[in-house]
Amino acid sequence: MKKIIASVMALTLGTSVAMAGGPIVIEDTAEVVAEKPASSIGVLPLLLGAIIIGAVLLNNDDDEDDGNENS
Repeated sequence: MKKIIASVMALTLGTSVAMAGGPIVIEDTAEVVAEKPASSIGVLPLLLGAIIIGAVLLNNDDDEDDGNENS
């Protein structure tokens, strides 16, 4: 009988010591940063493409001879 009481007391003391500090709660302090939509990335290549196409189409450096001999 004394062995049973001793083992119950040992278990009781062991569990109370294990739980003495209480539960550990870890708070997440990382900030959540909103992601930019993927469509905003696609605007720059379209803009650059339009500028390059416009520069090619508006190029007025004609090396052809148009009949004027002023130079």
